[in-house]
Order: sequence, then C-alpha cells, then structure tokens
Amino acid sequence: MYALELTNVNKSYPGFQLHDLSLKLPAGCILGLVGENGAGKSTTIKLILDMIRRDSGEIQVLGRDNRTDFSRTKEELGVVLDEAYFPAGITARQVNAVMKNAYRRWKEERFFEYIRRFSLPENKSFKDFSRGMKMKLAIAVALSHQARLLILDEATSGLDPMVRDEIVDLFYEYTREEDHSILVSSHIISDLEKLCDYIAFLHKGRLLFCEEKDRLKEHFGLLRGPRSLLDSLPPAAVRGIRQSDYAVEALVERCRVPASLHLDTPTVEEIILLLAKGEH
Repeated sequence: MYALELTNVNKSYPGFQLHDLSLKLPAGCILGLVGENGAGKSTTIKLILDMIRRDSGEIQVLGRDNRTDFSRTKEELGVVLDEAYFPAGITARQVNAVMKNAYRRWKEERFFEYIRRFSLPENKSFKDFSRGMKMKLAIAVALSHQARLLILDEATSGLDPMVRDEIVDLFYEYTREEDHSILVSSHIISDLEKLCDYIAFLHKGRLLFCEEKDRLKEHFGLLRGPRSLLDSLPPAAVRGIRQSDYAVEALVERCRVPASLHLDTPTVEEIILLLAKGEH
C-alpha cells in the first residue's frame, strides 16, 4: 500500500507550472522532497492537503482520493508547516485542551510526554517561545493523535543542529511502526540524507527523479580529474559538471562510462546540485 500516490498532477499559476507530477510514498517509509525556492515543494504539499485545487491528475492519501471524504483522512494526518501557527497567548496546556476537542483520537498523556521530552514549559505563552520551541510544540501536536502520515514542510528549517538531530531521531522512532509514513520537504539535504528512504527532486516545477536513496548512489558516480577525462565519454553519460581552472567534477551515470575509470560515490546533495547545473 502507498501512503501517498500522485499521478500526473498539474497546477498552473501565472509564471509557474507544476507539470505532470507523479510520485509514490510506500507505507512505512520516509520520502524527502527537495528543490530550490520556487521549485514547487510547498505547492505540492498544499495540493496533497487539498488547500488548493489541482488542475488535473489524481492524488490518493492513505488510499483515498483527497477530494472525497477528506475529513476522515485528516484525522490520520499530522501536519507541520514551515511556521507553527498558534494564538500568541496560548500555552502548551491550553493547546492540549483545544486539541482534545479537535481530534477524536487525541492522546493527552502522549502529548505531555513530548512536552517533557522537549523541555517545553506548560504555562508559558506561545509568543515567548523561541523558533525551536514553537516547532517542537507543533511536532508534539502532530504526533499525539495517532497519525499514520506526517507531512512536514521545512519543519527543521532555521533550527540549530542539536535540535535538528533530536527531531530527526524522533522521526526515526515514529516510523518504526510499519504503517507510519513521512513526507518531509527541506532545504537541508544532509538531514534528508540521514533520515529518508526515498528522495524526490523537484526542479522548476518538474520532477527530475523520485528514487530510493541507496539506488541513487548506485546509479550515479563522481568523476574527478582533468577536463580531458570527459572527452572520451559519450555526452549522454554526463549529467552535470562543476569545474575550476585546473580540474573538473562531473556527475555521470555509472552504466555509461568505462569500468576502468575511478568513480567516487556522491552524496545526495552532490547529485542534486550537479543535476540542477546540468538542467541549466
């Protein structure tokens, strides 16, 4: 079963088009959605949540079309956007009181376990929280009503490395249950490389790939050396180039280059940056 399934999804705005987007998130897995500002990441998440209407295509969320009976599906979603939106004067204790009436499966005890784990004050106003504290509160809410799918839009952006590591560990724990899945968008590719099973790369409204992280590294290699190294390669083998006055670094498809050439294993970040250069 797929936690998410998008098929040929299109959405147009003046000056931007999300074009023919198709991707799948298997249940029990974590999919990282990456791309530059304006690539279509937030548009994709809004489409999944039915916050905006798609022009065409199909979106299945937890096996249901997100245009029909989505109220039931929302009960099984935990959503954290790039900003935590709570009233300025509300406290964590008051958030619990509100959420008990908002979600049928709200777990008060679990919520306060997260509050203690995150060292969040129960009676301090939300407006006095740091950004890290605000995001932790939003994540505590998302994890406290037995959600089967977490949707996270830049949830770790702007947080210090210690806090990001803590949150990444928490997401690992969440997906130990085989029916728990996560879609997470982030500019911090190193976090996604540690966390995700699958990576989807959006570039200028088009999906360049959606692939298992380990297969990406098996498919691509980094060729480093003098520019003359590239002259013997078929042009189709080279997907992106970064060069200096003295050397070149090329992202190549392993299956298209001679086995005698030494190739380094790229990071996901290197794959994405060099593919983007190749598209330019």
